[in-house]
Amino acid sequence: MPHVVCEPCVDKKCIECVESCPVEAFHEGERMLYINPERCIDCGACAAVCPVFAIFPVEEVPSEWSRYVAINAEMAIQCPQVVDKRLP
Repeated sequence: MPHVVCEPCVDKKCIECVESCPVEAFHEGERMLYINPERCIDCGACAAVCPVFAIFPVEEVPSEWSRYVAINAEMAIQCPQVVDKRLP
């Protein structure tokens, strides 16, 4: 199962997670980053380095942020630009 970026990432866009991702699964939206569930290999590297504790395995997403499971999948399609390791 993939990992999911949740609410603590809104208006943060920290890049530690992007730098740790071995498969370039991150997409950049206007206010936050999203993980493409089709690319995520569930390695957990991103969650381990997230400074705002915004990334969870899909089965461990806190109930108050459960809507972010669908948001990540949808926004990965709407924001097709894969984030590389050069975020500003």
